[in-house]
Amino acid sequence: MTRTMATIGTKWKPIIIYAIGIKTLRFGEIFARVEIISKKVLTQQLKELAEDEIVTRTEYNEIPLRVEYKLTEKGIELLKILNQLTLWNQKYNGEGYKQEE
Repeated sequence: MTRTMATIGTKWKPIIIYAIGIKTLRFGEIFARVEIISKKVLTQQLKELAEDEIVTRTEYNEIPLRVEYKLTEKGIELLKILNQLTLWNQKYNGEGYKQEE
């Protein structure tokens, strides 16, 4: 459990994973979905998620630079757990964040 919490135990990581969902998104799209996070914190959290192999970061050699993020297989498995937590929250605490497809 300690390693699990080290991987996803910050305030933002589960929210970021849930916001990415099954899509490939650019930084700005993730930022728009999360809304209340600073760009600096989002950048750091995405870097850590990539290091933990929860997301992949693909950089395209274009001007302006284009970077896309996508959940890995490991991240998709984690998303399934987060979806269950969301259902639990909706059942016991009312409505929760609705994931876009």
